[in-house]
Amino acid sequence: MGMNVGSSGGEDEVVSTINTTPLVDVMLVLLIIFLITVPVVTQSVAISLPKETNVIRHTKPENIELAVTKDGDVYWNTALVPSTDDLKDRLRKIAQMTPQPEVHIRGDDKARYEAVGKVIFAAQQIGILKLSFVTEPPSRE
Repeated sequence: MGMNVGSSGGEDEVVSTINTTPLVDVMLVLLIIFLITVPVVTQSVAISLPKETNVIRHTKPENIELAVTKDGDVYWNTALVPSTDDLKDRLRKIAQMTPQPEVHIRGDDKARYEAVGKVIFAAQQIGILKLSFVTEPPSRE
């Protein structure tokens, strides 16, 4: 007994439809992979971030105001400090006082971070204990 496989006309018919089954299978596999990996990627170390606080600044006459302009110039209260060495010399005198006065840094919003960082680094090297930044409170609009 024989079996006839194929078309009866002898010519193969052209299949003009797209077989979407493999495409759907691949898409489902990708969907499952993304569903499994997204929670792993979004995990981070559990830390407690500081909350925004706006503390009213109490100006005392002994506090030192350092201002950094957008050009990188440093001012001690209202007097220009010509170099980093001069700044360190002035900070040494302040560091030896008991109690040590607070140093407030006011950085221009267009100042380079490098200029403000030099002032912070100089204060750290000398041993200034109380260093704070003066900022503008956010607008209420």
